[in-house]
Amino acid sequence: MAADKQNEAKVSSMDENKENSPDGGLGLEILQIIKESQQQHGLRHGDYQRYRGYCSRRLRRLRKTLGFKMGNRHKFIGKKITVEILSDSRYLLLVLMEAERAWSYAMQLKQEANTEPRKRFHLLARLRKAAKHSEKLEKLCESPRVDAKTKLEAQAYTAYLTGMVEFELQEWKLAMEAFNKCKTIYEKLASAFTEEMAALYRQRVDEISPNIRYCAYNIGDQNAIIDLMQMRLTGGGGGMMAEKLEALITQARTKQAATMSEVEWRGRTVPVKIDKARVFLLGLADNEAAIAQASNEETKEHLYETLLAECRDTIQAVREELKSEAKQRERSSDADSGKVSNLQFLHSYLTYIKLCTLVKRNESMAHTLQAKLKEPEADENKRGPRPQDLIRLYDIILQSLAELSTLQGLEDDHTFQKEVSLKTLVYKAYRCFFIAQSYVLVKKWSEALVLYERVLKYAKEVRSKAKSLNNSLKDLPDVQELIAEVNAEKYSLQAAAILDTDETVEVPSQQQVKDNTPLCNRLETFRLDPTLVGKQPNLVQFPPEFQPIPCKPLFFDLALNHVAFPPLDDKVEQKGVGGFTGYIKGIFGFGS
Repeated sequence: MAADKQNEAKVSSMDENKENSPDGGLGLEILQIIKESQQQHGLRHGDYQRYRGYCSRRLRRLRKTLGFKMGNRHKFIGKKITVEILSDSRYLLLVLMEAERAWSYAMQLKQEANTEPRKRFHLLARLRKAAKHSEKLEKLCESPRVDAKTKLEAQAYTAYLTGMVEFELQEWKLAMEAFNKCKTIYEKLASAFTEEMAALYRQRVDEISPNIRYCAYNIGDQNAIIDLMQMRLTGGGGGMMAEKLEALITQARTKQAATMSEVEWRGRTVPVKIDKARVFLLGLADNEAAIAQASNEETKEHLYETLLAECRDTIQAVREELKSEAKQRERSSDADSGKVSNLQFLHSYLTYIKLCTLVKRNESMAHTLQAKLKEPEADENKRGPRPQDLIRLYDIILQSLAELSTLQGLEDDHTFQKEVSLKTLVYKAYRCFFIAQSYVLVKKWSEALVLYERVLKYAKEVRSKAKSLNNSLKDLPDVQELIAEVNAEKYSLQAAAILDTDETVEVPSQQQVKDNTPLCNRLETFRLDPTLVGKQPNLVQFPPEFQPIPCKPLFFDLALNHVAFPPLDDKVEQKGVGGFTGYIKGIFGFGS
């Protein structure tokens, strides 16, 4: 909450600085204000409820600052903002926040409407409310006190919210007209202002472009479906368009899937009777083409994840059919139970697609990390990529290849098994190379040299086996480049091992003797000990050793009360007894 309060205070101060217009009129950076508020208060993570709470708090502060309260806690007194009282830009901001609060509530209800359809009615009511507030803002901006830029932004904002309402009502023509109006205004504003503001306007144009194309498709423009598919594959059309695009693409592929009846793989034709599998196989080529045309690694990663998710869902659908087929076989007890069925072969084909996609995705990530490894580190405090990160990726690739070799129906396909074993050798060579690189970083020269020799062994084996499989190396990393890089690294490693003197030339060797004695026990001797400035300096011995200390013994004579001492009468001198006379003498001292 404290961070939210600081962010709100920061946004408030920024908004106050934006209220003054260069031409002397009232001005309000509408798009910039709402974008900054949304990014700082929940919409970066799709938390519309948090943003709605921020809008409510902002409205309360604005009403208190302007003295525009709606009565008190006991009675409500409605007030309207009119052109006559429009003396401060914050009155415009007040109406804008009311529209944003209604819009954020509508988007929150849209998320909840997936599980509770009745909330759709409330959603439409809140969207209409947001559009009504935006129309009120546009009318206020028609005042001569408001500058021209704010008027245009208010018109674009109203057109955007009106288009959202019509879009939800499936009034495609009206929604398209509203979105086109919004797009035109923002494009004109982008061409008239600084590059920073222009980027903000272009971003909003990119956000509403999928909506325009979707409306065009529903009106009857069949060419728009191509653009929509491309947007969906590249991660465009977020927010309320994401689900509609997904449903549209699935609907289009389902129509095409009606004509698809079979698929051929590894010389065997398999009928495809499951609709989900048909839809996936039809879109497979489009997905792979989009991955090949991806402009950056982030987009490519998103495409791989989308393809893998669809593949897992399809495999699950086929697996359910396999369970029912297995039950029917148990009942009928077919004679051909040892033969792989068409459904099982289709399952193997889909698993093959999933595993190959995993290999390609991890290989793409490995190429990205390799490029970063060769770049110099810009920030020393920030941890960059390490060879250990690549080792993990190649472990996953080898695990996927091991699963490929065990697919049902391909045990007797010797060509396929040879291809998989060849790919395994290639990725083993690369994995071994980066293990050697990790040993080089810790200056374990002999281990690294042995691993480099192992890489060359794998590479030579690949080259010898590749003669019979010419097309197998087409999609694999180049082994020849790896051999050249290993040879160069071997010479560098040998040179580094020879030059690795650990600064013994400048420092006397007796000062570099490694000694585990704590510093407190060798204060009279000077030695260069780099561990003293490290994270675990050897200053004192902890825990200290045990030392003997003197102690007072305690004895308890438990046998004394049970010992009978011998009589000592014969040892004691006996004195004579003088009777009463002697007693008297003893008293008065006469006898002494």
